[in-house]
Amino acid sequence: MSPLDGYLRHLSVERGLSKNTLSAYKSDLSRYLTYLEQLSLDVVTVNANHLSDFSAELVTQGLKASSNARILAAVRGFHRFLLLENLRRDDPTVKLRPPRLAKRLPKSLTQDQVMSLLKVSGPEPEDESTDLIRLRDRAILELMYSTGTRVSEVVDLDLDEVNDSGLLRVRGKGSKERIVPIGTFAARSLDAYLVRSRPSLVGLRGERALFLNKRGGRLSRQSIWEIIQRSGDACGVAVSPHSLRHSFATHLIEGGADVRVVQELLGHASVATTQIYTLVTIDTLREVYASAHPRARG
Repeated sequence: MSPLDGYLRHLSVERGLSKNTLSAYKSDLSRYLTYLEQLSLDVVTVNANHLSDFSAELVTQGLKASSNARILAAVRGFHRFLLLENLRRDDPTVKLRPPRLAKRLPKSLTQDQVMSLLKVSGPEPEDESTDLIRLRDRAILELMYSTGTRVSEVVDLDLDEVNDSGLLRVRGKGSKERIVPIGTFAARSLDAYLVRSRPSLVGLRGERALFLNKRGGRLSRQSIWEIIQRSGDACGVAVSPHSLRHSFATHLIEGGADVRVVQELLGHASVATTQIYTLVTIDTLREVYASAHPRARG
């Protein structure tokens, strides 16, 4: 087994990383190993100077700073693994520094934009619509905005992970589970899909997936992307699965939710990741200040 295969196995078995994350690690580390091969080096003979040159090489390739940082993080983790496995006597990445990343605010939608998006995605749950696909699409968008779930998490949802008490069991990164409440509007749309749409889609296959395609199989990531983008195009709103997640978090914090609660709902390992959403509401703070402070008005 090659060192790379051993490391990927370690990430899968010991750390429980998802297939998508493992694929990203493999891609980034393959780039690193190809660079070493071009210099007639390998993971045993490479030194700190070589790694510094590799970091500089990434910059010349025109990659984003975030991509460079991700690749270097993968390389550091790989070499720590080699050290632990006694495949190296030292860690050449000790002094390797990733590029400094600018803090970027997540792009979120306004509440009005979300409402427009939901309206065009499908009929209201109370409508006697026989459009099975549009009932499904409305339920997907309502659920993603109501729970802040990632697109990969929605794809992985099974039918038995929707609780009768209005709770959703989500399997997040690293196979970590969390429980998220489903809002009233999302619950209605989901119920309309489950009662009027899903039984006709499931056919004879008995698929366990919550959301099904026209053939009765599990809906794919790409299909959900297309559903969201199609709805966005219909109402003139630039939207992605992640912007729905950002909107969920931003609107919660604007409504007074504690950042620790939002952290749990999003499934973030660290509250520092969640705290960026407190910066998103700075415009709201300015508006309140401008309208309320006696010396802020012109």
